Amino acid sequence: MNDFFVLAIMYAKEGRENELRRSLVDVVEPSRRDEGNFRYELFVQQDDPRRFVFVEHWATQQAQERHHSESEHIRRFQATGADAVEKVDLFYQLDRIA
Repeated sequence: MNDFFVLAIMYAKEGRENELRRSLVDVVEPSRRDEGNFRYELFVQQDDPRRFVFVEHWATQQAQERHHSESEHIRRFQATGADAVEKVDLFYQLDRIA
């Protein structure tokens, strides 16, 4: 199985939680339409509204890389929304083994 998974966690800068939330929500639907995407979900931690979690499932690692480097909605986020990100806590690229 060549499926590829990503788990990414990021924090909003203090006081910019709602701004980042809107910017992240804006990339979800277009990302779901990207070629090779099976799952693209955004979560917020219940007890920390600054912490956002993406769970992604792609047909291949190359499909995820194209999404991240070539899609217009991700470029727009990087140009206009990424400033509200304090840090990316982790970014795991995963292969399913069972």
